[in-house]
Amino acid sequence: MIETERLILRAFRDEDREAFAAINGDPRVGDWLGGVRDRAASDDLVDRINANIARLGYDFWAAELKADGVVVGMIDLRLELHDPPAPCVEMGWRLAVGAQGQGLATEGARAALDWGFANLDVNEILAWTADSNVASQAVMRRIGMMPDPSCDFDHPRLAEDHPLRRHVVFAARRSAI
Repeated sequence: MIETERLILRAFRDEDREAFAAINGDPRVGDWLGGVRDRAASDDLVDRINANIARLGYDFWAAELKADGVVVGMIDLRLELHDPPAPCVEMGWRLAVGAQGQGLATEGARAALDWGFANLDVNEILAWTADSNVASQAVMRRIGMMPDPSCDFDHPRLAEDHPLRRHVVFAARRSAI
């Protein structure tokens, strides 16, 4: 569990599933992530997240508001494996529309980044998003991540003409923190 001024980042609980499914099913959130998820897919994601937290000690954390205990999304650090196999730790966030624009993504992402460098044997943590997602890129900059254009890529699961296909990569390096 990670605590910030306004958030608690923790494993998902069964009572979080409905709120998380609503967030995942909202096109204003899901469209940035390649599409919305229905309840079954959202529940499957929670099961995989909690299995990874049990195994690794980190993954997607439920983002709970301290003030009222409401889950407003997730903040994550996760181990990514690529082809060719090159493991890296990637971070991200997904917040309900009503929780956006309040600095919660920045607050939670900063705490997750600090936790990652304090607890994981990594020198770099990456984040990526669609090149048109300027809000997420602003969060990345606010937490001290720098663009790494040499790593920008076209998302392999999106069609060539998909407007979110081009992704930009940001990196935080331990030496710069």
